[in-house]
Amino acid sequence: MKKLKTLLGGSLLALTLLAQPAHAGEAVKPILFGDITWESGSLITEVLRVIVEKGYGLPTDTLPGSTVSLEAALAKNDIQVIGEEWAGRSPAWIKAESEGKVFGLGDTVKGATEGWWVPEYVIKGDAERGIKPLAPELKSVADLARYKDVFRDPEDPTKGRFLNSPTGWTSEIVNSQKLKAYGLSDSFVNFRTGSSAAMDAEVASSVRRGKPVLFYYWSPTPLLGRLKLIQLEEPPFNAEAWKTLADASNPHPIGTRSLAAHLAIGVSAPFKTQYPQLASFFEKVDLPIDLLNTTLAQMSEKREPPRQVALAFLKEQPQVWQHWVPADVAARVQASL
Repeated sequence: MKKLKTLLGGSLLALTLLAQPAHAGEAVKPILFGDITWESGSLITEVLRVIVEKGYGLPTDTLPGSTVSLEAALAKNDIQVIGEEWAGRSPAWIKAESEGKVFGLGDTVKGATEGWWVPEYVIKGDAERGIKPLAPELKSVADLARYKDVFRDPEDPTKGRFLNSPTGWTSEIVNSQKLKAYGLSDSFVNFRTGSSAAMDAEVASSVRRGKPVLFYYWSPTPLLGRLKLIQLEEPPFNAEAWKTLADASNPHPIGTRSLAAHLAIGVSAPFKTQYPQLASFFEKVDLPIDLLNTTLAQMSEKREPPRQVALAFLKEQPQVWQHWVPADVAARVQASL
């Protein structure tokens, strides 16, 4: 009987310790999230961090870097989570995933897209603003060579300007290869801003003044939530052609529309093993794209920090996120709000 009581006591103690929040025992190293610079990535990252911190009692922190450097850090477990990973895009991700070093969990934003865009008034005009169509027959990337003067580069008026992603983004490599593939390298300047904020500012400034602008962009984003834009047509997706676009060293890229977007939460292999409860949560994350675009537009217009918007989103949209996590976790997050 004495031995039985001892065994039962030990079991109860073990269960008690397991039930303790993660921060109640020894200090736990923070889970490092990649500090993503674009709006949707920043907001999603903060939504995940709040739930992890308040719902699961685990500390988190962020580490800044470009897409390429963050993917490399994830493969080495120098960071553990990338909140918005466009899975299967970069050679670095594909290699790390094939080696079992990283995983893309869930299908977080269905209907995400990317491509080359122009303001609607460039093609259709805008009678209210007195803007006549500047490129009425512009439908596809194949038409751009005819309209280089419409998108004249202010520093080199003999060419048009294509506004690419910031250097260090995977999409910047793809877009640079697309310019070659579409035969536009000699007629368009491949212009790169220093950051996504600078890119947004240039596009917004052009639209505000009713000026033509040709640029790469993606959804979910604030711009697509508040501006009238038209995406230019590209050749149907071809997997072999896509490989030539994703490889910056390929001298003969072939044009194709981008790989269908699969937005996931990128995690390192050690993280997936150590935190199965978080991996299960990440697998269930599903953010409606229209709601996300609207939220991002408001965040941009009001210049609110992503953390503040994440807290408001969780408070105001419980029907979106509460089914991602167990009821007790959801209750703790709700109480913290």
